[in-house]
Amino acid sequence: MVVVTAEEMREMDRLTIEKYGVSSLTLMERAGEGVARALLERFGRAARGGVLVVAGKGNNGGDGLVVARRLKRSRIPCEVALLARKEELSRDAAEMLRAYLKAKGKLFEVTPESLSLLRERLKGKRLLVDAILGTGLKEEVRGFYAEAITIMNTSGLPVVAVDLPSGLDTDRGGPLGVAVEAEMTVALGFPKLGQVIHPGLSYVGELVLAQIGIHPEAVEEVQPKIELLEEDDIRWLIPSREPDTHKGSYGHLLVMAGSRGKTGAAILACRAAMRVGAGLVTLAAPRSLNDIFASSLAEVMTEPLKDNSSEEVEPLGDHDWRRLLDKKSALLFGPGIGVKDTGRGVLRWLLRNLDHPWVIDADGLNILAEEKERLRFAKTPPVLTPHPGEMARLMGTDTAAVNRDRIGAARSFARDHRCYVVLKGARTVIATFDGRLFINPTGNPGMASGGMGDALAGILAGLLAQGFHVEDALKLGVYLHGFVGDQVAREKGEIGLIASDVIEGLPAGLKQLKEGRRLEL
Repeated sequence: MVVVTAEEMREMDRLTIEKYGVSSLTLMERAGEGVARALLERFGRAARGGVLVVAGKGNNGGDGLVVARRLKRSRIPCEVALLARKEELSRDAAEMLRAYLKAKGKLFEVTPESLSLLRERLKGKRLLVDAILGTGLKEEVRGFYAEAITIMNTSGLPVVAVDLPSGLDTDRGGPLGVAVEAEMTVALGFPKLGQVIHPGLSYVGELVLAQIGIHPEAVEEVQPKIELLEEDDIRWLIPSREPDTHKGSYGHLLVMAGSRGKTGAAILACRAAMRVGAGLVTLAAPRSLNDIFASSLAEVMTEPLKDNSSEEVEPLGDHDWRRLLDKKSALLFGPGIGVKDTGRGVLRWLLRNLDHPWVIDADGLNILAEEKERLRFAKTPPVLTPHPGEMARLMGTDTAAVNRDRIGAARSFARDHRCYVVLKGARTVIATFDGRLFINPTGNPGMASGGMGDALAGILAGLLAQGFHVEDALKLGVYLHGFVGDQVAREKGEIGLIASDVIEGLPAGLKQLKEGRRLEL
């Protein structure tokens, strides 16, 4: 599903009107009609008890006036609270006001001096429509509008928001001071970025899409670059296996991971890669730990690497690297590998020489934080899988700054450093170095437990090893990881959900996604 920023939506509106000849009034009429239809489908019974449309002076208010007129036509008791003087309305909103009044619609003006009137008109209503502020909002909501929004939020009535809950940041999803807490939001044309990420999700409620006739060529010209992943997008990525294939047909993954006290990370990553379908997996790890890995990973080959007294892998020569990578199809570097100086040398060699698709995770990312300028010159752009703390270290900032703008952090780093970024969290963001973004809706709080990131890294690397295009591997892997986590949580609950639960559910998850049937664990 295409998701747009405020700027992209404005540009598509402009092109549709100015270049392709659709009048702004026509778009507004369609918007109001779409909201009214969605409202009646979801709240038809409540609406018959009385609806109050709270409208601002801009085009969002104009949409609200159309909603009120359409509801009146459907014999729904409705009136409009206009948070402005009539003469303050935008041109299009003023036109819709005239049409509403011509239809004998009820309207009263609310000013800062008469705010008590809004509270009074709420009495006896069963439903509110928020048509105060739209996508053009840039500053915090203060004063009169803030008070009106607070009155709506504390009314106890369900709210249907027109296009976007008033006060919500269109692109970042946070409240600009205060925002309407809607039970349903009817997005016009396309979902807005702030509606599909946290914390915007908690203000939007149920998200419904209403088409308003944005011209297809306007969409093509703007080329929105953000996509919310959906199951139908993912299903076609999962191939069927031909009967005459063998283990070599599905790739050979090299995993460089594990150190004293962190053997579990390597084990989880290798198991995840096998469960997602990699034909062969070889784990390269310190020789002193090989017995642990060999006894825990029956289906995985091991490559014991010479280590020193500190159980650090000794530096490898160019010949050793060529031998390790021979006949491998992808590499996973980092889970539990430690952050010693040897790892830095390993990473430098990989950045200069590796021509396989690869994933850098966990300790590998912490090493990379001091080597990030080398990323631009990497022979093969790697996939980075940071959580917000690791992302902060990569960017030289703090975790709070990353979380304030997860989209911007992932997009800018991927673009500036010529890599792919999978920024984990509630909702995981995939950013490509050409500026495209994918937002993943699957996953749940039960997955906030140790080892989940190692599992995800193994999934992604396992798909890359099988020959998936990088972008397809990231979309499928991230969606699948959260999807299986959701299924496990549904069966067992979120508390106590562990990475091994997700790993063991991967084959069934792939089957369910491909066939479109409910997963039975």
